[in-house]
Amino acid sequence: MHAADPMWIKVFLGVHITAGASSFLLAPVALATAKGGKQHKRWGMVYLWSMGVVAATALPMALYRPVLFLALVAVFSFYLAFSGYRVTRLKELARGGSAEPIDWIAAVICFVASACLAGFGAFRPGWVQGMGIVSIVFGFIGMRAAVAEIWKFVRKPTEKMFWWYTHLGNMIGSYIAAWTAFSVVTLPRIFHHAGIFLWLWPTAVGVPAIALTIAYYKRKFAPRVKAVA
Repeated sequence: MHAADPMWIKVFLGVHITAGASSFLLAPVALATAKGGKQHKRWGMVYLWSMGVVAATALPMALYRPVLFLALVAVFSFYLAFSGYRVTRLKELARGGSAEPIDWIAAVICFVASACLAGFGAFRPGWVQGMGIVSIVFGFIGMRAAVAEIWKFVRKPTEKMFWWYTHLGNMIGSYIAAWTAFSVVTLPRIFHHAGIFLWLWPTAVGVPAIALTIAYYKRKFAPRVKAVA
C-alpha cells in the first residue's frame, strides 16, 4: 500500500486481508466436520463467501494498480470454490440433468481468464508483472478446471459420485490458492531468496494430495463385489 492510495483502496485491502485470513482458517474447520452434515454445510458456505469477498476486493484493487496477474488469479481461484459448491447442486447431471446458465457463464469466464494468464505468461510476461512460469502453471490449472466442468455439462457423468470428487478436489484446490497467498505474504520474511518457490510449493504439495484423496474415496465408493460361494 502507498500513502497516496485513495481511502477505498485502504478499506478494500483491510476487508481483503480479513476475508483471506478467514478463508485460510475456516477451510480446515469445514474439512474436519462430518461431510454432508449441518456444520459442514454451514462452515463450507462461510468459507465460500470469504473466498468470494477475497476475489471481489482483489479484482478492483488489481485493476486499479494495475496488476493484471493478480486480477486473473483472483478469477480462477474463486472459480474453484464456486464450482466446488455448485457441483453439489448438479448431482442430477449423472441422470440426464442440465447445468444452469450461471454454471456455463462462470466456466467460460474462468477459461478465458486462465487462457489469458497462461498466454501472457508465455508470450507477454511483462503484462503479468514478470510472473511468467507462475502464470503458465496457474493458467493451465484454471483452464483444466473450467474444461473439466464444461465437459460434465456436455457429456453427462457416468459415475454416481462424480459430484463428490469434484466438490472435494475443487474446494481443496481453492484452499491451495489461500495457502499460496499466505506463503507469498508471510514466508519471504523467513526465506528471503525463495523466488517462485513461494508461489508454487502449495500447488506442488496440494495437487498430489488432491489426487490421493480422490483415489481414496473412489476406492471407498466402489461397488462391492460379492464373493461367489
